Amino acid sequence: MTPHPLPQHMVTRFAPSPTGRLHVGHGWSALMAMDMARADSGAFRLRIEDIDGTRSRPEHVEAIIEDLRWLGIGWDGDVVFQSQRLGDYEAALDRLKAMDLAYPCFCTRADIAASATAPHGSEGPVYPGTCRGLRADERERRMTREPHAWRIDMGRAVSMAGPLSWQDADHGTVSANPLLAGDVVLARKDAPTSYHLACTLDDAAMGVTHVLRGEDLRAATHIHRLLQALLDLSSPLYRHHPLLVGPDGRRLAKRDGSIALADLRAQGIAPTQLADDLRARRFPVGIRLAQA
Repeated sequence: MTPHPLPQHMVTRFAPSPTGRLHVGHGWSALMAMDMARADSGAFRLRIEDIDGTRSRPEHVEAIIEDLRWLGIGWDGDVVFQSQRLGDYEAALDRLKAMDLAYPCFCTRADIAASATAPHGSEGPVYPGTCRGLRADERERRMTREPHAWRIDMGRAVSMAGPLSWQDADHGTVSANPLLAGDVVLARKDAPTSYHLACTLDDAAMGVTHVLRGEDLRAATHIHRLLQALLDLSSPLYRHHPLLVGPDGRRLAKRDGSIALADLRAQGIAPTQLADDLRARRFPVGIRLAQA
């Protein structure tokens, strides 16, 4: 299926989750996305992915904005909050249900991990399809009393969409193979959507034409391309940049206490010098590019 044509006006975005302070890798990614848009006289947008009710915090939103402004990063238009777009996610999920492409799943993570036949993908064990074949009456009965997520019937969805591809800035036309991910979650038990559905809808709603994000999200692009096709959305051009790792070789992550921009600010680091260094791929001591 051929993607819908994109507008000529370039739009990029940075989309952090407010679950902690931004680290050096976030700053580098945001700078690259902003610079890409500015070089083309385009727009750079900021989206806060705050649908994780257990980890998202208002103080983290304030900190993200503070860190970006300190580093000299400015955005165009209003900040987009996913928590204000829940109705759009629900409407898209209802559309996929009406297409008979979504089904309720009652399995726990332990249930999936315990499956001896479940292969592992980029997001952990691939869902073995346990709830896909439940009878309609059993689904209805269990939905009234059991927590449940909503999953996509990947086989049926891929058959409906047909052959898919996306445009990659570094690799040209890439064939999409969403089947590798299995029946991914469209709406979580604790949230009315998932990363995959929300991100796909948000990029389209914001008019994003170029998505720049980490190499760890390359696998997600297969899924997002499928959702774009099913929901009649345009497909951006993608670029997946290398990840940064710390002295231990592990990729930078908020949960691991990676060097935060706020830490560098507290040390008296000049933001203009840091921004110049990041653009030149000169990173603080102990941080380097991950090996391909």
